[in-house]
Amino acid sequence: MGQKTHPSGFRIGITESHRSSWFCTMSEYPNVIEQDYKIRYYIEKELEKAAIAKIKIDRKLDQTEISIYTARPGIILGKAGNGINIIRDNLTKKLKIIGKIRLNLIEINEPDKEAKLLSQWISQQLEKRVAFRRALRQAIQKAQKANVTGIKIQIAGRLNGAEIARKEWAREGRVPLQTLKANIDYAYTRANTIYGILGIKIWLFKENI
Repeated sequence: MGQKTHPSGFRIGITESHRSSWFCTMSEYPNVIEQDYKIRYYIEKELEKAAIAKIKIDRKLDQTEISIYTARPGIILGKAGNGINIIRDNLTKKLKIIGKIRLNLIEINEPDKEAKLLSQWISQQLEKRVAFRRALRQAIQKAQKANVTGIKIQIAGRLNGAEIARKEWAREGRVPLQTLKANIDYAYTRANTIYGILGIKIWLFKENI
């Protein structure tokens, strides 16, 4: 049986840093973990079209700092520019976060170099009933144009509506998954198609650090 490890968790402290950074007592720990999950879930659901690559949470005393890495900051800001205030108010009311909430928007200039955004794009294509091989090929071409060293994509499920679920994968360039100094960007997304859920995994090898 294959012994798999998460590419991001494997590299924490080497090429990756924690997505949440805070310290608390053991009794508060479950509540803070749950709060982090709810913050991420709310932002990703409400701002689904904003192309969010990742959300970082830092807690300092009575302040919660949330950094949103997005390819479309204009959607989050809104036409009147008060989008951040609306999100902050909703987080305070719905999730009952105590203390100040500070939101930072960080724009991603090269969205095709982000595994999360590429996997979201493939998911959208599959939901529009585009053939999975075509979606795979186009995603690889997008990554190559962005000068990515290597890319590996795997799609699993009832591909093209087939009766039996299977896995299909494609790789271009070098993807050294066991090399710790390799900066591997990993993402997993689901595509909700009419014939079932398809799982999409992407490994992007950016460079050696």
